[in-house]
Amino acid sequence: MNKASKSLSTTALPPSEFNQTVIRWQSEHGRNELPWQLEQDPYHVLVSEFMLQQTQVATVIPYFSRWLHHFPTLATLASASEDEVLTQWQGLGFYRRARNLHKAAQYLQETYQGQIPAQPQLLQEVPGIGPYTAGAITAFAFNQPAALVDGNVKRVFCRYFGIEQVPTSTAADKLIWQLAENYYPDQDNRSYAQGLLDLGATICTPRKPNCINCPLRASCYAYQQQRVDDLPTKPPRKTTPTRPGHFIWISNAKGIFLTQRSGDVIWPRLWSFPEVTEPPLQAALHGHFKHTFSHYKLAAQVWQLAHPNQLAETLPTGLELISWQQLKNIALPTPIKRYLDKHQQNPG
Repeated sequence: MNKASKSLSTTALPPSEFNQTVIRWQSEHGRNELPWQLEQDPYHVLVSEFMLQQTQVATVIPYFSRWLHHFPTLATLASASEDEVLTQWQGLGFYRRARNLHKAAQYLQETYQGQIPAQPQLLQEVPGIGPYTAGAITAFAFNQPAALVDGNVKRVFCRYFGIEQVPTSTAADKLIWQLAENYYPDQDNRSYAQGLLDLGATICTPRKPNCINCPLRASCYAYQQQRVDDLPTKPPRKTTPTRPGHFIWISNAKGIFLTQRSGDVIWPRLWSFPEVTEPPLQAALHGHFKHTFSHYKLAAQVWQLAHPNQLAETLPTGLELISWQQLKNIALPTPIKRYLDKHQQNPG
């Protein structure tokens, strides 16, 4: 690790002063009682890091507790079926994370007999684990030196060091990772890494940052130059297209007909209303829902039929009648579950 960092900002602290300032602040003001911090169990850290991708801490906590109740060890997760894993993940969204976590557990069980390695290089060989997650596991589970960069760290570094490039650009990403490598401490990296994340999440927030309570404000480029609102540089705004979708509602007193989606479409391997390309002529409009994906917005209409035979030639294969009671035991996309929760009492 090269500690001789050339900073973009002339006011920036040297690495040792910077990381010790963050560590002191974290011990006094940071988050120290999150469920996955209590035992610092590597499996708990692994689960939390997958859940925290694209999801806020407050949302993750109840799902984390439920997950450990169902899959208390890495071995129990590795031996579970994909359907069981997806069902327990239900409500968190971004189901690719659940599949990757499942694959990671199976790999670790087979390759390391259920142990989790402490080296970032070995961790990045595990399916679903990239540089950030590898660094986070190394720091939080083992308190070993390693760099980690997520959205919070990028925002802190862009403001503190005066990085002008859009943080998602290749140039900025490379620079921020270089700074992260230069600035982590040789000792107590767990507190330092948590402190950086906590600073970004609670002080150096995207909007209305609480600079007056930031321990780094005296040497922060953005604060000194009164450019806190300018950094990080925002990327050009993109227009999100809206796409129509058509789904079929077929139900009776016993339950509702659903299909398990294929692995190469949105919501892969999750249960859903059957989807068709055009509204069926003989169907009545049952309702509608909207859902936003990363690259487009779905504007869906749900059409009601009395029986699958009404549209047998265009409905997907593999329709199954799922009882109303069984719905809680299968993995459903979040918008489908919300729609069912809203209409199940009056299924039509």
